[in-house]
Amino acid sequence: MDLYEKIRNLPTQPGVYLYKNAEGEVIYVGKAKNLRSRVRSYLLEASQANAKTGSLMREAVDLDYILVANEHEALALENNLIKQRKPRFNILLRDDKTYPYVKLTLADRYPKVFVTRRLRKDGAAYYGPYFPGNLAYRIVELIHRSFLLPSCKVDLARYHPRACLQYYIHRCLGPCVEGLTTPAAYQDAVRDAQLFLEGRHAELERTLAARMMAAAEAEQFEAAARLRDQLSTVHQLQEKQRIATAELDDDADVFGYHFEDSALAVNLFHMRNGKIVDRREFFWEDLEVPEGGGQVFEAGQVFSALLKQLYIDQHYVPRTILVPVEFDDRESLAALLAERSGHKIEIAVPQRGEKRSLVDLAGQNAKQSYTQRFRVLEPSRKAVQEALADVLMLSELPRRIECFDISHIQGAETVASMVVWEDGRMNKSAYRKFKVKTVAGVDDFASMREVVERRYRRLKDEEQAMPSLVLIDGGPGQLHAAAEALESLGFTTQALASIAKKEEIIYLYGSEDEPIVLDRRSPVLHLVQLIRDESHRFAIGYHRQRRAMRDRDSELLNIPGVGAQTRQRLLTHFGSLRDVQQATAESLAAVVSRKTAENIWRHFHEQQPAV
Repeated sequence: MDLYEKIRNLPTQPGVYLYKNAEGEVIYVGKAKNLRSRVRSYLLEASQANAKTGSLMREAVDLDYILVANEHEALALENNLIKQRKPRFNILLRDDKTYPYVKLTLADRYPKVFVTRRLRKDGAAYYGPYFPGNLAYRIVELIHRSFLLPSCKVDLARYHPRACLQYYIHRCLGPCVEGLTTPAAYQDAVRDAQLFLEGRHAELERTLAARMMAAAEAEQFEAAARLRDQLSTVHQLQEKQRIATAELDDDADVFGYHFEDSALAVNLFHMRNGKIVDRREFFWEDLEVPEGGGQVFEAGQVFSALLKQLYIDQHYVPRTILVPVEFDDRESLAALLAERSGHKIEIAVPQRGEKRSLVDLAGQNAKQSYTQRFRVLEPSRKAVQEALADVLMLSELPRRIECFDISHIQGAETVASMVVWEDGRMNKSAYRKFKVKTVAGVDDFASMREVVERRYRRLKDEEQAMPSLVLIDGGPGQLHAAAEALESLGFTTQALASIAKKEEIIYLYGSEDEPIVLDRRSPVLHLVQLIRDESHRFAIGYHRQRRAMRDRDSELLNIPGVGAQTRQRLLTHFGSLRDVQQATAESLAAVVSRKTAENIWRHFHEQQPAV
């Protein structure tokens, strides 16, 4: 069953769908209330020249789906599959920053307290997350100092002969040695730490004050002094929090963004108790279709994907999330997060007032982040361009470099790629693929000559400008083949160079006897290698795609007794050519005649002669 037939036969229930390419890789994951309606909409969008959807549908050859009970399950499953498979047509969260929690091991005989970034269902109490990250460490240090609970790795399930240094510097009650503390006193300390971590400071103050007075009346002055110090610390923290409280006194996360020239910067402000306590930055580059042009940035889709990946499966989600744009599943996501967190979650798109001012502030900071990330590097880019122009003796700074590579396996399905570096970055919308047409067998030189001649004949016919530099992946042979093609078109002064793979030597046309050997740390060499490696990657990808198409279309037709209808019946039954190859003669005979089944089995298992 082909892709379009699968789409037409999809169920109308909620679920998650996965588009796959010719190699079986998942390239896009989506969710839908109605699978058939949503997936069929891709055909309409592709026909209406939607750049992203058009590119996706050109590459997709297969579709899988998973049915779920409702939209909430679809949201969660979609998020898990995106994180597992990392499909390249989805917006992926590349920032893996996690914030720390304070863990109190209540299931232990003598509970400990320490910082962790991993939450488990182990009977412990987790508090946080804390912003900024070092706040968690400061809180644990305060608990050591004030409540004397340890973070050590000593086994407290049994007693030890002597205490460690922490006991002697008054950072631990010493539960590891019998007689240094009592279970009741230790549980009082644990209870105090719990009240402190839960923010129940008024109750903690009352408890500490009562115990301090009792200790003083019993003339336990050292214990009373320690309780007095704890009381003072809690009181000071409570006063600081009162001063910090602002109008927006609930926990909130605030998002803003700036998009320009195919690059995106997003800022996230974490507000706790009305105060901005931390900021995170996220960046994406090359938000364009790899081929065919057109920007595919849609703010709603970005924030829908970003919020799912940030908050689903998180232990703590703030009650308010402020975003700058509307997106389709905003309410569904808020309901799912509320269901999982146990409290109401509001994902709002404020239009005016203080909340809108916060979103605008996050947007202004995102613009600054964009400038720092993508524009501050311009002087170094210019320096690299100047160095490249000097090394390759170019008449002006290189603004556009076009690089070619040939790919084949033993002469089969020879293809070529052209990638473009322009104004400091790879311009993926300008990439081109070539199927070599006039060369039989293995002849890299002739293949390079054909591809370069085809590329620049078209530029000449269309009266377009030539690039600053033509770069060839290969040695002098490939370089001379490209030069012959250019000279046949009259481009005798075009800057032309090649880079050999193994030696990483640059050959400049006209000076091949004096190859350029750059220091391995040279930024010029790194730039040339980056462009060359991208060309090689793109060529390999196209070659694999062509080979998969060839295998899918013709491999079975080479077997006696297999025609177009039999081929289609086999692929429909087994699902793929690989599964046909791995099938036994008996399972093949269930679909075709016994003789044809044996022919197919022998074709795949006895084709290679023994060595």
